[in-house]
Order: sequence, then structure tokens, then C-alpha cells
Amino acid sequence: MNYSKITFTLSMAALPLLALAEADISKTAQKTEKAPEYVETDLGEVPAHSSAELKYVKSDKAFTDAEALALAKKSQNPIANMRSFKFQNNTNTGIGPDDSTQNMLNVMPILPFKISDDILVISRTIIPIASQPDFLTSEGDGRVNGVADTNMQFFFSPIDLGESGIVWGVGPSFLLPTATDDSLGQEKWGAGISGILLAQPGRWVYGGVASNIWSVGGAGEKDVNMLTLQYFVNYNFDGGWYILTSPIMTADWEADTDHRWTVPLGGGFGKLFKIGSQPLTAQVSAYKNVVTPDDYGADWQVRAMVMWMFPRK
Repeated sequence: MNYSKITFTLSMAALPLLALAEADISKTAQKTEKAPEYVETDLGEVPAHSSAELKYVKSDKAFTDAEALALAKKSQNPIANMRSFKFQNNTNTGIGPDDSTQNMLNVMPILPFKISDDILVISRTIIPIASQPDFLTSEGDGRVNGVADTNMQFFFSPIDLGESGIVWGVGPSFLLPTATDDSLGQEKWGAGISGILLAQPGRWVYGGVASNIWSVGGAGEKDVNMLTLQYFVNYNFDGGWYILTSPIMTADWEADTDHRWTVPLGGGFGKLFKIGSQPLTAQVSAYKNVVTPDDYGADWQVRAMVMWMFPRK
């Protein structure tokens, strides 16, 4: 086992975690003509990290419907001005002739910070912990478990969104060769660009994220040129419940056309809740891959997610 890569990966996770504990997010208040309190105001028409920022007071009391709607919409905005820590588990089934199963647990600390009066930067680190079936590993290795390659994204987003309320962000994305086994990663350093656009009218949150990464060095034999697209649609009900669809589409531009695209369709549901005074959201969903690489592509993906949220006080 490559302990140096494990140490490096844990360090990548520790940096934003330390910032989660110490960052003074209270200085990132948005420009506004009105500043409603979180506990009193239905913010259904207000985009997260826009003109009306929440003043959240921890309490073990149950959410009101207005509180649940406001915080649920922030949790559904990937670049909200809110610190959070997410675990997202993706189970891919029907791989190869033996219908093997692959599991990928993504550990995702998310940290926004202000770099000027006008610009907010949101850092998103994705550390995958993988269980790779023997069909996708070197002959004789059997199933391989460990850390895969880490992806770090930085979105630069305007603090004052203007009258449109459209949330957008753009910035660099980096691939770090942190895999603890050759079958879990590309052995390549990579860099690229990511962008996001979303709207939050009423009870809806919908938008899309796009990212492309190219390899820039490393010992791996195969170059990396990978596109990731994800659209998302959420509708929120009273009581913190919501329904969603957020399929992740990918295109490997280095592969031939029969092995290039993965296109899933599906959806699921989620719920905002508290453990004591700590707000969380959890969701489950399932997706059928209507397009998948020949020979080794998965047929289905089942996704489960839980997010710890740390709203600005």
C-alpha cells in the first residue's frame, strides 16, 4: 500500500476541514437592500449566496417549513456560501460479463471564502474511496480497495448577483494522482476548467455543472481528456422533503466511440433534518445508464448522500 499517497490525500482533506473550523464566514455577507432573518423569512425566491444571506442560529427545535425550504435550497446549490461536508456513495452495478459491482465513496469538504468585496471563491475537494471489481483490475489482483485520484475545484462567483438572481461560477479544476493502486487511478496530473449555472425560483433549484480535465504530466501511459456534465433539478416540499434528478454524464475523449459516453437517466428523493442542533440533508437516487461503454460499462448506479451543513451564524 502506498502510504505516502494516503498521507497526501488525507492532507488535502485536512486543509479545508481546518478552514471549516476556523474560517470567519461572517465577513462574507452579501450586498442587499433587505436582510431577513433565517428563522422568520420564507426565502423561497432568494438565490443562495445572493442578496439575502441567512443568519442561522443553532437550535434543537424542529425546522419550520420556511426554515427547511431556505436551508434545503442552499444545500442544493453546489456553490452556496455555506460550509459543508458531504459523503456521497455511488454503487455501479452490471459491470462486465459477470455483472460485477463497483463502489465509490466520495468524501467532499466544501469551503467558500471571500477574496474581495465582489468575488466569492468556493473550493470543492472530491476524494474518492474506491472498491474496484477484479474485472477492472490487473489480472490476478482480484478486487482492489483504496483511495482513487483526487479532484479539486475552485469556483469564482460574484457576490452581488444583480436583479436576475442567476447563480454562476467558473474556475480551475485539478486532478491529483493520489490513487493507492494503479487500477484505481490514472497516474496523471491534470488541469482543466469547470463552470456552473443555476436558478432558484420558488421551490425549485435547477441548473448544470460542466468540467473538462486534461492530463499535464505523470507516469501513466494513457492521456486524460475527460468531460463531466451534470444537470440537476430539485423541487422542495414542506417539511424538508424534496425530489431530485442529478445524473452525472461523462465522455472520455481518449476512448473510441463505443467506449466514450456514459449517459444515465433517473432520480430520487431527499429530506432535510437535524441531529440535535446540527442540520443535515440526506438523499437516495437511482439511475439507468441508457448509454454506457461497451464491454465494461455499468448498467445502473445507486447513489446515497448525506451532507453536514454549517450555515453562517
